[in-house]
Amino acid sequence: MALGSLIPFNRDTDVATSGTRDPFLSLRREMDRMFDDFVRGWPLSESVSSTGFMSPRVDVVETEKGLEITAELPGIEEKDIQLDLADDVLTLKAERSHQREESDESRRYHVVERSQGTFMRQFVIPFEADADKVKASFKNGVLDITVPRSASARKPIKRIKVNGG
Repeated sequence: MALGSLIPFNRDTDVATSGTRDPFLSLRREMDRMFDDFVRGWPLSESVSSTGFMSPRVDVVETEKGLEITAELPGIEEKDIQLDLADDVLTLKAERSHQREESDESRRYHVVERSQGTFMRQFVIPFEADADKVKASFKNGVLDITVPRSASARKPIKRIKVNGG
């Protein structure tokens, strides 16, 4: 079963492409936008997740060969990314920090919007993964992870004939 089939609707679905204008979908979108705007402006501590940097956007796609995960990690350096696979859980940890010179009396910050801190995301792998062949590449702030199925997980489904009594 594909992971996407478990989600009843997609937040990014365009109403114009659906052919009809669903007032409930429009209401849901507006509520999501308002909630995102509210949380984004909330004064959170550095260790608490928010909808901005601390909770990066990801795409998770299941294919016949395995799982493909793409994560947007702007401002992160490769050395600050950690990936671990234990049992059927892939853990992504990263940290972003920036230097702010608060001791310099000649500098006064008027706006501080850049976030810093650590986040962790975990992904349950819905099949037996080939841990030795997991690959990750990081380029231009985008992390691409490929988690291949193990050979035993790639076996085709065997149909069993049911005989009548």
